[in-house]
Amino acid sequence: MKTQVAIIGAGPSGLLLGALLHKADIDHIIIERQSPDYVLGRIRAGVLEQVCTDMLEEVGVGQRMRAEGLPHQGIELLFKGERHRIDLHGLTGGKQVMVYGQTEVTRDLMDARIAWGLPAVYGAENVSLHDFDGNTPSVRYHKDGVQHEVQCRFIAGCDGFHGISRQSVPAGAIQEFEKIYPFGWLGVLADVPPLSHELVYCNTERGFALCSQRSLTRSRYYIQCPLTDKVENWSDDAFWAELSNRLDEQGRRNLVTGPSIEKSIAPLRSYVAEPMRFGSLFLAGDAAHIVPPTGAKGLNLAATDVKYLSTALIEYFQENASAGIDTYSQRCLARIWKAERFSWWFTQLMHRFPDSGEFGQKVQEAELDYLIHSHAASTSVAENYVGLPLDFGKK
Repeated sequence: MKTQVAIIGAGPSGLLLGALLHKADIDHIIIERQSPDYVLGRIRAGVLEQVCTDMLEEVGVGQRMRAEGLPHQGIELLFKGERHRIDLHGLTGGKQVMVYGQTEVTRDLMDARIAWGLPAVYGAENVSLHDFDGNTPSVRYHKDGVQHEVQCRFIAGCDGFHGISRQSVPAGAIQEFEKIYPFGWLGVLADVPPLSHELVYCNTERGFALCSQRSLTRSRYYIQCPLTDKVENWSDDAFWAELSNRLDEQGRRNLVTGPSIEKSIAPLRSYVAEPMRFGSLFLAGDAAHIVPPTGAKGLNLAATDVKYLSTALIEYFQENASAGIDTYSQRCLARIWKAERFSWWFTQLMHRFPDSGEFGQKVQEAELDYLIHSHAASTSVAENYVGLPLDFGKK
């Protein structure tokens, strides 16, 4: 078959790109190697920046988010046994974030795509990308024992860190930047009311903890743990006990425990691939960059990549203009590195590092104390947390 854009990956970035192209009447197809149930079964973050929520509204899938999402106007930082609130709303001139699970974003986009009658191939095997160094690339895959080929003008690689898109780029054409952190996050999802109506980030001598939520009745909690830990060695009781040890007295009183729905350990890394365009192939989202989840930037960065890419493709097909696709990588990376910096800094500030010792703990506490008492420092945290404008730094 022939189409204008072949999108590899049916996660939120691929589906959102498809929705934006559909709105502009640009022909495209989505190709995904996993099943829909597998895609929806991925447990991911749930803090959406204003830019991301605006995009979901733009493509007409914001109704359930408005009804079920939880607007947050602040976050709490816990250190030395006390909590301190960062007023996101007040410090940024009225901005906020929306707590709404990535799984729900994916479900909304998936349902909309079905309602629109748009093509998506799930369970595609042996996906391969060809001739994207020219103007006539193609994508090949097997489905139900039959080989298929999609001829297109552009390929959008939205298939994640382990996907085929970045792996298809010749090694000499890409530069990779990576930092691996010496710990992971042990996360538990449970049907219990959240500890607080806002997220609580905890810096303690026992390590980092995060009290998050998906709804008023479902909570997501994390504790920092060694990379050598195994999920099967953490019972629910052991997790709740350790989380309680990292909270303040009020938090311990308010903590409601219950059986875990899902439990996993995620390693933390910072990663960027440069550039993000290779002829007719564009990388977007986790295919091009990874951030530690401390700053809640992963899905939001993917959404802004997609915004830049959709705008560039629409200009190309509707106006025969190539400026957008020519500057796509540069524009994305300028924003990505700012988010990478914030996520790295926030991770450094809140976690216990094996080689930092008591001195490192005292320095973190001093910086946190400065942060909450300095209007300028608090404002910097707030504006980065809610997300920088799409045109930030543009002259």
